[in-house]
Amino acid sequence: MATSSNKKKSGSGTIALNKRARHDYFLEEKFEAGISLQGWEVKSLRAGKAQLTDSYVLLKDGEAWLLGAHITPLQSASTHFVTDPGRTRKLLLNHRELDRLIKAVSQKGYTCVATALYWKRHLVKCEIALAKGKADYDKRETQKERDWQMQKQRLMRHSA
Repeated sequence: MATSSNKKKSGSGTIALNKRARHDYFLEEKFEAGISLQGWEVKSLRAGKAQLTDSYVLLKDGEAWLLGAHITPLQSASTHFVTDPGRTRKLLLNHRELDRLIKAVSQKGYTCVATALYWKRHLVKCEIALAKGKADYDKRETQKERDWQMQKQRLMRHSA
């Protein structure tokens, strides 16, 4: 009899992160969206072949679409599928979340970016964030703060 403790557990469940979004934007509010995928895309995601670096979310006609996400097809993908790695994928959100996003994006300076792809049980979820662009001096200030935090940690380690 196999128990649930004998099953193989995956790590954090994170497939891909968009670290550039944290650098370029102030992330204000996060949402969890489902994503409409084809079979070959799910297999590629299981192999970890996804990239969110230049992706963003387009809100159009009351729907959310993920643009710029790149899912590389596996070499073993069937030849009778048309595999487009950069195709536009539909994000699944409820009406309340969509209305909130559309209202916020219509304001000046706000945009919607994809920050992560991850597994939630057997489903693929996309974390999207309502973001406001950073100026160059804000980016430098963030870097200084990050460096200071690392320096503090080093000092605490060496003094203890």
